Amino acid sequence: IQYLFVYMYKSIEHTLKFNNSCLLLQILCPLKLSLEKQYVGFATLPNQVHRKSVKKGFDFTLMVAGESGMGKSTLVNSLFLTDLYKDRKLLNAEERINQTVEIIKHTVDIEEKGVKLKLTIVDTPGFGDAVNNNECWKPITDYIDQQFEQYFRDESGLNRKNIQDNRVHCCLYFIPPFGHGLRPVDVEFMKALHEKVNIIPLIAKADCLTPNEIKKLKDRIREEIDKFGIKVYQFPECDSDEDEEFKQLDKELKECTPFAVIGSNTVVEARGQRVRGRLYPWGIVEVENQSHCDFVKLRNMLIRSHMHDLKDVTCDVHYENYRAQCIQEMTRWVRNESDNRMESPIPILPLSTPDVDTEKLIKMKDEELKRMQEMLNKMQQQMHDKEQ
Repeated sequence: IQYLFVYMYKSIEHTLKFNNSCLLLQILCPLKLSLEKQYVGFATLPNQVHRKSVKKGFDFTLMVAGESGMGKSTLVNSLFLTDLYKDRKLLNAEERINQTVEIIKHTVDIEEKGVKLKLTIVDTPGFGDAVNNNECWKPITDYIDQQFEQYFRDESGLNRKNIQDNRVHCCLYFIPPFGHGLRPVDVEFMKALHEKVNIIPLIAKADCLTPNEIKKLKDRIREEIDKFGIKVYQFPECDSDEDEEFKQLDKELKECTPFAVIGSNTVVEARGQRVRGRLYPWGIVEVENQSHCDFVKLRNMLIRSHMHDLKDVTCDVHYENYRAQCIQEMTRWVRNESDNRMESPIPILPLSTPDVDTEKLIKMKDEELKRMQEMLNKMQQQMHDKEQ
């Protein structure tokens, strides 16, 4: 508004000068000066942050976990409108028997309206496919801890300017549509990861179920999540100044979890329009039709409304917990080493001589450092006296 007033003032000023209207100019000049004095300029800080963020770009790491055949690859391609699995090789039943859980990363750079996103998809082929799934989640938890450890090392190093963030910001866990709720492997997996990453449970292949069956399965899964104390991603509470549309969207997202999703990269024709969906003998399931599945709500939550909050929770909660644990372990180790060094008796062994000599050398160095510090203090005092 102030910029607009200044622009209007200059236009009026030019017109009045041309018409020699000095009286009106005398009235407008103090008003213009008053507005210019009131405007400092820090209101443009959000614009500066926006320009810097767009120039730097964004990164997001998404993990997908679940049994083979749950539609993980198809859903990821549907979410980001890309093909991350061009060279994927499907294993037969015999090969899956000996397959172990792997960690495979796919990275793609996406640009939309000048905004760049470096998307990393962490796939977990082999999870839940073995006959014995005991601790099949161990490679996944190890991978998440490794990314925390690498970030902790980079953050504690000398060059902290260009730290690459490979921490997992979100994990989409695919729950099979058959059955009557969570299986033991589902419970154990989420309990092993819920302190390390934001877990978003999904009901895979929701077109296998009727709307009534989906509602019952959602209620059952929510009850079991509360029963077993599993901490899935919690949507943040809306601020009081948010508009009603955003509050309604947030309420729908909370009521919709776990999301019942369908993925498809095939374009079919429905009602004279070309849509992404699945063609069945009894009709067409549209991926982006909210009456058919929760794909649109998942996409809105994951990309358009809560992506930054997922990153904030990863940094402020999960990573900080890991960092605090590391610092506590390091402190405990240093204390134990110090106690062992001070309290342990001198062993009467032939090999004890180097240890005694080392202790003497350390004491001599400490005394030498003290003397040098005293000399430095005296020189500083003398220089201070001369200046006075």
